[in-house]
Amino acid sequence: QVQLVESGGGSVQPGGSLRLSCAASGNFFSISTMGWYRQAPGKERELVARITTRSGTNYADSVKGRFTISRDNAKNTVYLQMNSLKPEDTAVYYCHLAFINYWGQGTQVTVSS
Repeated sequence: QVQLVESGGGSVQPGGSLRLSCAASGNFFSISTMGWYRQAPGKERELVARITTRSGTNYADSVKGRFTISRDNAKNTVYLQMNSLKPEDTAVYYCHLAFINYWGQGTQVTVSS
């Protein structure tokens, strides 16, 4: 049975940093592209960053140079390091296991002074 458990969200001032983690159970992590998406109030869910099984990455233009996605296959965990956070980064962040189109429950990130 697959489960994705996100952690690391919270509140931070503009310019601050957070690191999100997504721990996966089950047998699909090592063979799946993993992604982080976010959804702000009143907006559609959007891709933030994605990492392939060979650690190829792509990012939304809005986060390039500020966010870094990485994965540890030994720990079945994907990370999102978020630096230089802006108020417009405020959203619920979701982990996504692409192989079976499975979503985590989401973690709230709030950037505010």
